[in-house]
Amino acid sequence: MNEISLADRACGACTLCCRLPDIDALAKPANAWCENCIEGHGCRIYDFRPQLCRDFFCLWMTDERLGPEWDPARSHMMIYRQGPQITVLVDPDFPDIWKSEPYSQQLSEWAREPVADGQYVIVFVGDDVFKVD
Repeated sequence: MNEISLADRACGACTLCCRLPDIDALAKPANAWCENCIEGHGCRIYDFRPQLCRDFFCLWMTDERLGPEWDPARSHMMIYRQGPQITVLVDPDFPDIWKSEPYSQQLSEWAREPVADGQYVIVFVGDDVFKVD
């Protein structure tokens, strides 16, 4: 059992979802800070943010199997599922973090899991894209 339950998890000072993904509704490109983000604090338009932002929760917030080492503020990665795809967005300030342990092993395990819907793992680091085998 992980030391942090889902009920105890919170975004805290993590603002990676305000930086790493592209957000069309805000004309925000990937790997650029959202103009509405106060780095380390959160969204200045939180009550009025787009629906996409309201609906989003990274995998660390929703999967109790991920331990504290997967907290995006600690791992420097934001992970989420899109159907069979596990998407990993890596903070460009830490481009090789996904290759280190314990992350590399877990990403490889996910990529090898026999899932009926064809699960696979894609890692985005800046403009580079990697499929984990």
